Amino acid sequence: MLVGAGYYLSKSGRDWTEEELKSMRVTREQAPTSWWGRAAARTTGMFDWFIKPAWDDLLPPKESIPFSNERPYTLVLSLDDLLVSSVWDRQNGWRTAKRPGVDYFLRYLSQFYEIVIFTSQNSYTAEPILEALDRYMFYISFRLFRESTHTIGSKVVKDLSYLNRDLSKVIVIDTHPDHVSAQPENAILLPKWKVGQDDPESDGGLVAFIPFLESIAIYRVPDVRPLLKAYEGKDIPLEYAKMEAADKQRHLEKWAKDPRSRPKTGHNLAHWAGLDISKTGERATAAPPNVPLTYLEAKRREAQLRYLDDLKFVEANSAKLEKLREEDRQAAMADVPGSLLDVVSRMRSGTPPPGSPNAETTSEKSPEKASSPPSPPS
Repeated sequence: MLVGAGYYLSKSGRDWTEEELKSMRVTREQAPTSWWGRAAARTTGMFDWFIKPAWDDLLPPKESIPFSNERPYTLVLSLDDLLVSSVWDRQNGWRTAKRPGVDYFLRYLSQFYEIVIFTSQNSYTAEPILEALDRYMFYISFRLFRESTHTIGSKVVKDLSYLNRDLSKVIVIDTHPDHVSAQPENAILLPKWKVGQDDPESDGGLVAFIPFLESIAIYRVPDVRPLLKAYEGKDIPLEYAKMEAADKQRHLEKWAKDPRSRPKTGHNLAHWAGLDISKTGERATAAPPNVPLTYLEAKRREAQLRYLDDLKFVEANSAKLEKLREEDRQAAMADVPGSLLDVVSRMRSGTPPPGSPNAETTSEKSPEKASSPPSPPS
């Protein structure tokens, strides 16, 4: 026994291999360099199965996903107290409510972002909620559950380094500081939302964040982390609205100075200045005519048209989508293990990570909408 322990210690202090460094997600400079440090790290590493995510890469490679170049950014969203909230009473038991505006938030931003729901719940409790949020699996690209979290000390952490994504293109929105403690520079922390608590009119809840988030994708920000740092501790929707309003004002001033945009008659000049007097003697308040849209406004209009087109698609194909959904449900029921032997066999073969080629999803069987959104009307 002592000989075996001595042999293990002599081997556990050896230098790191490239595979070990990759598994630990550190560089050679960041890894322990002393013999004792390497031995201690390898010894504690034997317990990684209990504390680290079940898979080294939680998401499939970006390049393996169709049309991924159209959505280079990833938006990681918590579930509890952000998108939904649950309440219990003796009369009804547990009830879960959707946050106001959550449907529009997910559907609209899915044009710009690969949306990932990352919850600390187990899959068997969270899946029914996610099915209600995205009935046909059109808008939520991937779902990650408790087994994908990383336990660091007493904290349950959603470690983004396991996402298999470029973190310069990842934003996580959560309500719990511990969940984002591994990469706080990628995080937007919001107060918890509870059932019966309306979103304050001053911030508009989730929907108020859409202009900020869509602008990141429209302008193709090279690294989201410095931008999030600049807004740290601020009311993001309010501060961003001020900045966009200032940009719009500069756009109007530039347009007004362009000789081609100046009114050619005194009447039009008075109208542009807001001094046009109607028959009732009231001051006119109409906006300047023919003001070109900013780049952001033009792209936003395109996105809104695509969103409306998307709603029409779902409405027109609801019967077909329901049929496909029921077929998937029946197939899933048929795939349930029928005996203890089946369960053991599957455990030995291993469960594919979320989004792997072996983990078939409903979206693969959906109509063409699932892979390519309809074009905006001309």
